[in-house]
Amino acid sequence: MTDFGINMFPTDKAINPMTLAKEAEDRGFESIWFPEHSHIPTSRETPWGLNPEAPPLPEEYWRTHDQFVALGMAGAGTSKIKLGTGITLVAQRDPIWLAKSVATVDALTDGRFLFGIGYGWNKEELHHHGVKFNERRAVMRERVLAMKELWTKDEAEFHGDHVDFSSTWQWPKPTQKPHPPIILGGAAGPKTMKDIIEYCDGFMPIAGRYDFGEQITTLKQMASDAGRDPESFDFGQFGTPPKAAIVDALIEAGCSRIVFSLPPADADTVIPKLDQIAEFKDQYS
Repeated sequence: MTDFGINMFPTDKAINPMTLAKEAEDRGFESIWFPEHSHIPTSRETPWGLNPEAPPLPEEYWRTHDQFVALGMAGAGTSKIKLGTGITLVAQRDPIWLAKSVATVDALTDGRFLFGIGYGWNKEELHHHGVKFNERRAVMRERVLAMKELWTKDEAEFHGDHVDFSSTWQWPKPTQKPHPPIILGGAAGPKTMKDIIEYCDGFMPIAGRYDFGEQITTLKQMASDAGRDPESFDFGQFGTPPKAAIVDALIEAGCSRIVFSLPPADADTVIPKLDQIAEFKDQYS
């Protein structure tokens, strides 16, 4: 079975996150996803998404709300829809505080949280957080492993090159056990695939960049080779166009979650688009 979700930048100019979540839940969407950027440096050499031919960066990248606050509002106004970070820039967040944020949202929403994570692409933004671009993968890996310790142990400690803390107590623990699904977003090169198999539970890239069916096949084989159950992984895609040929191909390839994008606009703009997408996805119910 394939689930359908939506994602949108929750900004100060956009529809209220609680309102959007309620409307999405009422229309039968399985999940809602909010991305994040802490800020965007005004002087920047990094092209959008590391693509030299990309257009100028849209303003929602620097106007976005804190995603955990936005998801908390979304969760408070709903009872069924799952709440996802699409994605959290783990290398730019303190892992001890981030572990608490993840666990809190999951606990307060009865286990509805989905932890989408990513390395980050904006060199200047990473630098402002004290992270070197070429170290962001290693930093994220250690922070995720450290958070797993905090989520699963009454007394947790971690000692690595980028994260180091002695024995500590931290509650709440997540409702989902051992923790919410960790779903990596990004380009699926060999390093990313290795990370997915080592410490993640799924993969959700942006639409149109690669042959997703081929990626799913490769990742399932890698999971099997590593002694993990290939069928336990969550394979989804962000930013999927609501077109039958594209969605049919994704379902055939084994995609378990298809996420459609909404513009970061007011309710008068967003709700009609949500209705159009809901009508499209209902063909598959």
